[in-house]
Amino acid sequence: MDSSKPNLNIYAEIPVKKTDRLRFTSSAPFTPTYVVQNLSQASDPVEMYNYRVKGRQILLENPARESKAKLAAQAKRERRKAHKAKAKSGIIGKKEAKEKGVWEFDRNQAKFKLFLPLHNLWMGYMSELLVLQPLPKEAPRQEVAAKAMPGVAGMHPKLLKADFTGSIMTVKQSKNPALVGLSGIVIHETENVFKVVTKNDQLKVIPKQNSIFTFAVPLYSTLPETHTPEMPLPIPPPTTTDASSSTPALKTVLDAPHIEFDLYGNQFRFRAADRAGRKFKHKETIELI
Repeated sequence: MDSSKPNLNIYAEIPVKKTDRLRFTSSAPFTPTYVVQNLSQASDPVEMYNYRVKGRQILLENPARESKAKLAAQAKRERRKAHKAKAKSGIIGKKEAKEKGVWEFDRNQAKFKLFLPLHNLWMGYMSELLVLQPLPKEAPRQEVAAKAMPGVAGMHPKLLKADFTGSIMTVKQSKNPALVGLSGIVIHETENVFKVVTKNDQLKVIPKQNSIFTFAVPLYSTLPETHTPEMPLPIPPPTTTDASSSTPALKTVLDAPHIEFDLYGNQFRFRAADRAGRKFKHKETIELI
């Protein structure tokens, strides 16, 4: 070691002067300017910087980090706070809804006629979603009806993200032979099942897995001619069990010209809310059931 050079502790505490204001430019960068003006006590500070600091690696202490336990506790407090805020706003989660019996259904209300207005509302929803043509005044011939059918390629992406609550779902194939042919109005759809009310006024829970369903959409629009997309969907009148009532009986999609589609349950195991924002890719499928 050269004894002619002054001994300077580069790890000593930096003497910071609050009155000093340093200005840094491209010709006078931060490190050499700061070291020369604040650390060097020799007669030639530039030579001291070139000899002691320039081109060398100086170890600095790592900044303090918060522990994982502290971060986990903070995240837990934030979740509790968000949960309390959600409870105050009236929004409940899936667990709370199950505990309060939100999705419990009175089987005494499982009447097919009671859900016909819901089914007719769904047909209006499909008419608006698929932009169906209005029904002609005269019964159309088969050639005319074929021309009125919208493009299937444009219908598939919309149907994948549509809500099927109110549709008539029929089991076409199933691993359970007892389910084949079962049909009814969908009153609730979950990730794995369809809950339907059959024409025999029975509530059935049909699993999606290992089943192929058939559903129909109207060929012509069921909405009035004066309806526009900005208007809300017209609410069908409630059905009545009184035979002397003047209210016309509501029809289903199967009573008019319609288009039928097959729905593969194994590839449709998503909630309606999840399907709305999901991007589906076209893939060939072979169902072995």
